Amino acid sequence: MHAALLFKALQAACPGLRGLGMAGPELRAAGLEPVAAIESLSVMGFTEVLAQLPRILGLLRRIKRTLRERRPDALVLIDAPDFNFRVARMACALGIPVFYYISPKIWAWRTRRVEFIRKYVRRMICIFPFEVEFYKQRGLDVEYVGNPLLDLIDWGRMATITPVAARVGFMPGSRKKEIRSLTPEFGCAGRLLRERFPALEFVLLRAPSVSEEELRALWPADVAVEILPPDDRYARMRSCRLLLAASGTATFEAALLGTPTIVAYKLSRLTFALARRVVRVKHISLSNLILDERIFPELLQQEADGPNLASHVAAWLQDPQALERVVAKLAPLHGLLGRRGAPLRAAQVILRELGIEPAPHVNSHHP
Repeated sequence: MHAALLFKALQAACPGLRGLGMAGPELRAAGLEPVAAIESLSVMGFTEVLAQLPRILGLLRRIKRTLRERRPDALVLIDAPDFNFRVARMACALGIPVFYYISPKIWAWRTRRVEFIRKYVRRMICIFPFEVEFYKQRGLDVEYVGNPLLDLIDWGRMATITPVAARVGFMPGSRKKEIRSLTPEFGCAGRLLRERFPALEFVLLRAPSVSEEELRALWPADVAVEILPPDDRYARMRSCRLLLAASGTATFEAALLGTPTIVAYKLSRLTFALARRVVRVKHISLSNLILDERIFPELLQQEADGPNLASHVAAWLQDPQALERVVAKLAPLHGLLGRRGAPLRAAQVILRELGIEPAPHVNSHHP
């Protein structure tokens, strides 16, 4: 999603620019030549990655071969450090400059990886304001361009949408493992909530890479739910009184939209045990991190079971003022993320580092 916005901005700033790489549906629709599918990397966690290691190593070999044969003028990496750091080494060995757009969360864990960035990355382009200070304290000068989500959301339209009082939304994520672990628990929570609040309506927002059939197979058949397609997702999220969502970008989007959200996640026991030893931040939700307060409840592992999820939802439903307080606390978030135009500002940074002057008609305020 963010790569597609950046690619379009690069093309606007440099007409005729071509790209190739690992692509998702948005990048493919934008005209990037796909070398591999981003869906192949839809995995998170230590033990979860080990199970997919042969396929991941095959992807890396394919990318290395493509870099060697095609020799692009630049390589742009987006997040995903455990995969992308290996690709960065490949590019540097071939003399291809590396740009990193959307910093990996090294401020949360494994902060020593900043030394890797110092050695292999020509320019780090950040989308959160606190990242600038993190890198500055470690002697790196980075570019802060604002958050690209501000360009994805039609704020005028969102302001006209009033949440439906009885609508609860579920977002179990996009990775296979999180969908399999969270969807049944969300369904269990739905059953318990329907017993207490018969008027509730449930909607489940599916990710682009997930089929309705997959979700139906995991959702309890006796709990009525409308499974909504991924298009117009922000309007659908905004229409919910509250959401239950897998930890990730969706919970941050919900915070920007002003939709109270209960954050849930489950990992393998080993992955979670390892994560507890190395993660250095107080919160897992980006909105909680940026606002430095546990505004969204964060339910992990055994806490993310159906009865506990239902209990948290019921507490909010029975206390409308609590929901209003959550919405009020989210209000400052939008202003902390800079202004619109982040993808184009990032494109301009990359082009100028390469000695290419962006097209004069391009205005960074109106991408």
